[in-house]
Amino acid sequence: MPANNSSSFEHDTPERVGVLLVNLGTPDSPSPSDVRRYLKEFLWDSRIVEMSRPLWWLILNLVILNTRPRRSAAAYSKVWTEQGSPLLVISRQQQQLLQELLEERSEGRINVALGMRYGNPSIASGLNQLREAGARQILVVPLYPQYAAATTASTFDAVTEEVRGWRWLPELRFINHYHDHAGYIQALADSVRSYWSEHGQPERLVMSFHGIPKDYFLAGDPYYCECQKTGRLLSESLGLQENQWILSFQSRLGPREWLKPYTSQTLQTLGEQGIKKVHILCPGFSADCLETLEEIAMENRDVYLNAGGEEYGYIPCLNDDGQHMEVIADLVEQHIQGWPTAPDAETEGRLLEQRKRNAVALGADG
Repeated sequence: MPANNSSSFEHDTPERVGVLLVNLGTPDSPSPSDVRRYLKEFLWDSRIVEMSRPLWWLILNLVILNTRPRRSAAAYSKVWTEQGSPLLVISRQQQQLLQELLEERSEGRINVALGMRYGNPSIASGLNQLREAGARQILVVPLYPQYAAATTASTFDAVTEEVRGWRWLPELRFINHYHDHAGYIQALADSVRSYWSEHGQPERLVMSFHGIPKDYFLAGDPYYCECQKTGRLLSESLGLQENQWILSFQSRLGPREWLKPYTSQTLQTLGEQGIKKVHILCPGFSADCLETLEEIAMENRDVYLNAGGEEYGYIPCLNDDGQHMEVIADLVEQHIQGWPTAPDAETEGRLLEQRKRNAVALGADG
């Protein structure tokens, strides 16, 4: 791929540190056509479905994309707001709050952009926004606390796909995970305690994580182990006994075996066993989305209540909570250590002016 020769480049652009927040993504609307477009991009990613490409192309295009978009569109319609997709609305709020926090801590030398792995705004658009702001060092922050190839590594693929066409390649760093970060665990625990202060403590606390196929784990993906560690640390922070909490996995796709126990089956069993009060949270999701608001807060509520349960409470994701965003800001500061601090305005101005004079002397436009 040839280098991208941007005609808008200016040699006296101030240099900044860039932070790219990344989440999974969302359709542009809950219409079947927009959902189909989104699912096609999402499910064609070889990190999501590890299968022979020709065979998967046939299954995807001849079967799945002819049936699933309408069902998924109906699910999206249940959670869509006047402002749009909950995930995108929350992600934009997270980006704005993180920008404010980092501006305070860095005297304005850090720019934060948002990119979605699938859909809009894209990772490419977020990276280009940082490039236009003068970012010469970029930290990529996938908002997935636990590493999985299907999420974190797929983000890396998209980032490198974009920047390999840039002429001036930025220095890149990448946060792989933060599943056991003390601040993250504390924020989760505090969110649970806050919910309990209003709704009381349940007989069981269910921690539901997004699943992956079991064979991905057997092939070496650390995701299962990192979910287990998050669950253990959170239960310890809350002072729970082993019989007071359960870890499970949701959102499986297709007939193959995924990580177990499955969340829906777990809730079915709890209801049948006479457990009357259950609360559930999703510690692998940094923002509420279809999988938490429709699948967990609605669909699985019905599973539990229909099985005999009486009280079901969904504890929201950390979303744009101030404590959560302080954790992300701390992570950013930790991972940008060693990158040069911008000089004072007067010194920076002299350096940029000299760079521009050198460029003009070599034939660049003034």
